[in-house]
Amino acid sequence: MEGGTTFTFVTDGIESAYDLARRAAKGKDVALAGGANISQQYLNAGLLDEMQLHVVPILLGSGERLFDGMKDLHGLRLVKTVAAPNVTHLKFVRG
Repeated sequence: MEGGTTFTFVTDGIESAYDLARRAAKGKDVALAGGANISQQYLNAGLLDEMQLHVVPILLGSGERLFDGMKDLHGLRLVKTVAAPNVTHLKFVRG
């Protein structure tokens, strides 16, 4: 793609995708974007060092719950909350 963006489709698990992304990033940050299911998989595997949630109080009907069935945040703790009129930003970090 323009600017050098590439997409690699990985079908042998999240750990493999994580390893490929880390190697491609060459020491830079790797960002995960996706829905509740993929976020839960990486969180449960302990592969997240930081998580930022942007909570907007709009009812969309149906969907997956981000923390459904989770017992804990696997080492992540809330370190920052920024409330604005139409959104609340939450930042969690490992440690």
